[in-house]
Amino acid sequence: MTEQNEAIELLTKLVSIPSPSEHERKASAFLAGWMNAHGLKSHVDEVHNAVGVKGNGPKEILLLGHIDTFPGEVPVRRDGDVLYGRGSVDAKGPLATFAAAAARVSVPKGWRISVIGAVEEESATSKGARHVLARRMEPEQHPAFCVIGEPSNWDRVTLGYKGRLLMDVTLRVPFSHSAGEGRLPAEQGVDFWRQVENLCAENNAARGAKSPFSQLSPSLRYIASHDEGAFGSVVMSLGFRLPVDISPAQLEVDMRNLLNTVAEGTVAEAQFSGGEPAYKGDKSNLLVRAFLRSIRAGDGKPRFVVKTGTADMNVVGPHWPNTPIVAYGPGDSNLDHTPNEHIHLTEYLRAVDVLAGALEQLMAG
Repeated sequence: MTEQNEAIELLTKLVSIPSPSEHERKASAFLAGWMNAHGLKSHVDEVHNAVGVKGNGPKEILLLGHIDTFPGEVPVRRDGDVLYGRGSVDAKGPLATFAAAAARVSVPKGWRISVIGAVEEESATSKGARHVLARRMEPEQHPAFCVIGEPSNWDRVTLGYKGRLLMDVTLRVPFSHSAGEGRLPAEQGVDFWRQVENLCAENNAARGAKSPFSQLSPSLRYIASHDEGAFGSVVMSLGFRLPVDISPAQLEVDMRNLLNTVAEGTVAEAQFSGGEPAYKGDKSNLLVRAFLRSIRAGDGKPRFVVKTGTADMNVVGPHWPNTPIVAYGPGDSNLDHTPNEHIHLTEYLRAVDVLAGALEQLMAG
């Protein structure tokens, strides 16, 4: 079987094994087995990450993908050059790219390549990436280079991701007669959401933030009201995407201050979770230059992109200040989480070529 056919078979089988967050072990075992059979010393670690290592040198190139997928089934099928299935884009396509490229290249003395399929990236825990980070906290343990496995198209390099903060709000509101002047519980919930939108809009205007990556972006994920006799309650779930210059801690303070302005007699409670700072890497370093040269070698015109979501780059990037980091992988990120998720196998194979070329350049330097 040719290298290309083996790479396609790897991706097809990996996509065929369901692995929603917290249920990744079977997929991790398969990937570890494939890597063991293709020149990487591999295992499934304590948190069920799939880990493969090639070479034993002190300088590490860390290829950190994720093996879990968004919930929901997308039947696996192939239609010519197109492979359908949950995770084909987000992010088993990039992860299979990592494994196939690492299997192909020779690792010279002094280097090692680590391929990791991390668990729970699609949940707010990022359990797998945090496990990886905990073993690389000291400066001498930091990778020389890190590539995060996320779809960007084969000829684009992702430099950054916005941050995140989740906020769950409960308002306990005394009822007033619907014919009176008082605001009903559901109305107060809507009022608070409008205040949140206004605060974010004013913040963006004050900072001159016009691009989506630079803006503070709120979303109303859930809202419901319930009658409780003389009181009513409103339960809301909000999400925020943060720019580089606003930390989760800063925004939490602003939201708590906003909650203090609710109507007299209303009791407001909030819980915050999922806080991740935004991260944007440098585009002038050895890692980026290796990708640009490799994309051009494949007759591509390389481009840079920043994403408005979050990824495991947000987890590890702030702790490795001297490690060049990018995200890379085949696939159209607009298909993430959709019922039509699919990847073009030609693009996937081109991404394997690009990554293999970049790895060879980095280890030759």
